[in-house]
Amino acid sequence: MLLARLDRAVDGLSTLSGLLGGLALLAALAVVVVDVVGRAFGAPLYGARDIVQMAGVFVVFGGMAVCHRRGGHIAVDLLENVFGAGLNRFLLVLGEVLGAAVFALIAWQVWEAAKLALLLKMSTNLLYLPRGPFLYAMLGFSAVTALSMLLRAIRHALGAPISKPEGAA
Repeated sequence: MLLARLDRAVDGLSTLSGLLGGLALLAALAVVVVDVVGRAFGAPLYGARDIVQMAGVFVVFGGMAVCHRRGGHIAVDLLENVFGAGLNRFLLVLGEVLGAAVFALIAWQVWEAAKLALLLKMSTNLLYLPRGPFLYAMLGFSAVTALSMLLRAIRHALGAPISKPEGAA
């Protein structure tokens, strides 16, 4: 019951992070188009690089959780047919736990960096966009991805069926 509720919450959060990442990608695309067209007329968009760099936080880390939830990460299954079902399940759970640990570590380190960025009032070079809020967004996206991986590890450890991602052979 609790696991199902957590699963629905993480589904919602990962969908939201993917949506934010998609919107950031569209915004970055629009900025690049305006900048390139402006350069053709001798008037590039001031601060385009700052905007695209900060949008990259949402594009990359916002897409991680939704990619994981949909099974979109690269998986190599060269030895899957050689190993037994129990060892395959153990390796799958181990991989999810290690992935969750990596994203939890990223979240923790970004949290430390965000506190420092706020303390030092760090900002981008041209538009002076504060870096702290973008780092906190990265922290949130990383935490959602870590939680998603941990929940999948728990489900598989409890015996959930192992399914292939969409499009897998």
